[in-house]
Amino acid sequence: MKRKGTIVFGILLLLLIAVFFINLSLGTISISPLSVVATLAGYGTSQDGIVLFDFRLPRIVIALLIGIGLAISGVILQGITNNDLADPGILGINTGAGLFVVIFIFFTENTVIKSFSSYLMPLAAFAGAIIAMFLIYVLAWKNGITPKRLILVGIGINSAFSALLIIFQLKMTNQSFSEVITWLSGDLWGTNWGFVVAILPWIIVLGSFVWIKSRTLNVLRLGDELSVGMGIKLERERRILLFVAAALAGACVAFGGGLAFIGLIAPHLAKRIVGPLHQIMIPVAALIGALILLIGDTIARNFFGPSEIPVGLIVSIIGAPYFVYLLVKTA
Repeated sequence: MKRKGTIVFGILLLLLIAVFFINLSLGTISISPLSVVATLAGYGTSQDGIVLFDFRLPRIVIALLIGIGLAISGVILQGITNNDLADPGILGINTGAGLFVVIFIFFTENTVIKSFSSYLMPLAAFAGAIIAMFLIYVLAWKNGITPKRLILVGIGINSAFSALLIIFQLKMTNQSFSEVITWLSGDLWGTNWGFVVAILPWIIVLGSFVWIKSRTLNVLRLGDELSVGMGIKLERERRILLFVAAALAGACVAFGGGLAFIGLIAPHLAKRIVGPLHQIMIPVAALIGALILLIGDTIARNFFGPSEIPVGLIVSIIGAPYFVYLLVKTA
């Protein structure tokens, strides 16, 4: 299994590198792959350097980090709930982040705070994700947490937050409404190196923590009774992992908007390819998540000109059929 995991990881890494260079090459100003390599090595023209280092490269790195973060968040939620249909979007975590961004935009219209929105919107999204997870946990608690009740409460919270989103959107000005729609559709808007530095520690620290907790996730997949019997402090571990999943999703939604399906598809594909052991599945799922989002970003930027469309729409087009397949299979 470890050998198979290594081979799959290597193949996915090669695919990711290929899409990485394709994404760098394509755009309003096309740059040949050889020129891309030369520029990255420090031998390109000044124009190519500006295009790659100031515009395309930070966007690509943000896409990679968000894809990794959402995939790992999905791995946690599917492991805790023992349900392949669980992900941050379905459980209401992404919607909570989106709701807080909408509320922030609504109450800062025509105020001086609006000029700082690029820096404050990520904080609003992150707070919304954590609060959504807190509400789900509290409402699902009844002498402990069961995976089934957690999912049902999450779906209810998701519906309630979605309704509130619509209410606030209907009261907005046309300009703010357009801004919110674009953001909720999934838009890689935080595309400079400052935003890369802001999200990078979350993905590295929390992603590494989840990988360290791989054995705990393996045991949790066996069910509550077996987990307790094997010495796992069930509620403590579940609580920690749930809030780590929310923190990862919140950080990703903060810089990528309402991206759907990555946290659902990537863990499921990884499990089908390399099996359920989380030590192997987590890094494979992370690469699949990064690959899906980078492919979506490449398509969104280059094949729907003259203006690009939100990458979240492309990811939804890719992910929706697979979600329907999962629903039919689970049913």
